Amino acid sequence: MHICVVGTGYVGLVTGSCLADFGMDVTCVDNDTAKIEMLQSGKIPIYEPGLDALVAKNTAAGRLHFTTDLPSAVRQALAIFIAVGTPPKEDGSADLSYVVEVAHAIAEHMNGYKVVVTKSTVPTGTGQLIEKILREATGGEHAFSVVSNPEFLREGSAIADFMRPDRVVIGARDAQAVAIMKDIYSPLYLIETPFVITNVESAELIKYASNAFLATKITFINEVADLCERLGANVHHVAKGMGLDRRIGPKFLHPGPGYGGSCFPKDTQALADIARRAEQPFEIVETVIRVNERIKARSIEKVKAALGGDVRGKKIGVLGLAFKPETDDMRDSPAIPLVTALIEQGAHVRAFDPAAMDNARPLLPQQVEYTENAYEAATGADALVIVTEWNQFRSLNLSRILELVKEPIVVDLRNVYDPGKMREAGFTYDSVGRAARDLPPE
Repeated sequence: MHICVVGTGYVGLVTGSCLADFGMDVTCVDNDTAKIEMLQSGKIPIYEPGLDALVAKNTAAGRLHFTTDLPSAVRQALAIFIAVGTPPKEDGSADLSYVVEVAHAIAEHMNGYKVVVTKSTVPTGTGQLIEKILREATGGEHAFSVVSNPEFLREGSAIADFMRPDRVVIGARDAQAVAIMKDIYSPLYLIETPFVITNVESAELIKYASNAFLATKITFINEVADLCERLGANVHHVAKGMGLDRRIGPKFLHPGPGYGGSCFPKDTQALADIARRAEQPFEIVETVIRVNERIKARSIEKVKAALGGDVRGKKIGVLGLAFKPETDDMRDSPAIPLVTALIEQGAHVRAFDPAAMDNARPLLPQQVEYTENAYEAATGADALVIVTEWNQFRSLNLSRILELVKEPIVVDLRNVYDPGKMREAGFTYDSVGRAARDLPPE
């Protein structure tokens, strides 16, 4: 089967590569000539573990192709996946201009029956909009089906998520489209992946509802962490006690400096906007958005408090800039407001991230100094702040760190280290939601 994937960003490139690995003949299209030339030469424009090998394997096998020629790709494909960006507007609503542009281009070059699949995260009702564009542009000359097939990829483990997903959601209006989508995903039947077959509107809402719920779990445990600090409790013990209840589960109950990334901030804002437009305000999601901003501000105050309330003239080492480990994605990273505030209040920041420093430069103040490794960031520091829990930050040589820093202050916003052991090692240590000191032995 010939498949066209429009957009070679994170979702499009992972989708195209994995579908090619399923045995499909896939053409990935983008209007960014430089990006296509990079992909054609074997270079990957994003950081995602294992993606370079997957692209190389399927390109060499002749199943994966990259081009700027959208008309040709549309004409030869039976299924066309729309995987372009839907960035937030100033009011929080999703910007559908790229989706609309692609829909018009598909309509212009249709030469027979096509299944048009929205892989991008889009508001409920977008499928109807695409149907209207295709219907009016083709004048009924060519039959088509519009399908919603939302992605649930986690950055850093996207390939595994695609190859062994929790579920595949297919929103369609006709049996033919459902049959074609099941054929595309037939390898997943072999591993008994659950399929959710529904209408287009339900599939579109499933993605937003899922991300909003996960963002709510993160925000909930962050508020629990605040309470733990005031009451002398340990948030990890509270989270474990909660998570062992199978109705709750342990995932996403990890406190930190607030959620970020390409999905949760954008999707919670978009869902809140969808609800407002439906005259049914989503009060829980509205609160989650507001509290997450407060959690980010809390991180700034933690660093200031560790330094006596004033960071002016202080040297601060920052470990981790990406919103999570195993990605170079800086979108809505908690590091952005933290580092920006520290610089604005007179601190000197030296930062290191294994993958995200190039993406961080245009988003952070020019005064930030980027280092070659964690130890260089710690050298001469009045405080060391852990923002992203990269594995290499979990086993730092603490004796070496102690010799390099000016002051032995560590603010661990990801709770990477054990508080007791850090204090025994000679550090003044602060973390998130772990004020308890009189813990019984395990």
